[in-house]
Amino acid sequence: MNSLNGYDIEDLAPGMTACFAKTITEADIVLFAGASGDNNAIHINEEFARTTVFGGRIAHGFLTASTISAAIANKLPGPGTIYVSQQMRFVGPVRPGDTVTAEVTVKEVQHNRCRAILSTICRVGDRLVVEGEATVKTTSRAHRKETA
Repeated sequence: MNSLNGYDIEDLAPGMTACFAKTITEADIVLFAGASGDNNAIHINEEFARTTVFGGRIAHGFLTASTISAAIANKLPGPGTIYVSQQMRFVGPVRPGDTVTAEVTVKEVQHNRCRAILSTICRVGDRLVVEGEATVKTTSRAHRKETA
């Protein structure tokens, strides 16, 4: 692993896994609503949210999913990685105060394209809340040498 660029494509292998955990706070939800413009009452109004199937406020799905981005950017493959695509399915709610653990696992390495396919999941405790798959472009020692 290169501390500036994370894992290069040459370092990746199927089965490699990394996690990132974050407790979703009231501030996170309010700031995400402001940054995204998503002011859905299910996220910001407890009185309204109690009348829904969830029985109370829940975090934005994409706020929860942002922990996947953090796992990819900070852990595996790490700094220098660029998202190409992300497919995901939201399967459970996340509430203020829940700790979300995102896990990314290398499924496939495409050396010729400097791309990796990652399994992506988020859990709160043992409960699955997001599942999906990401394609990312990674750094490469060979490409750094060519441009140096």
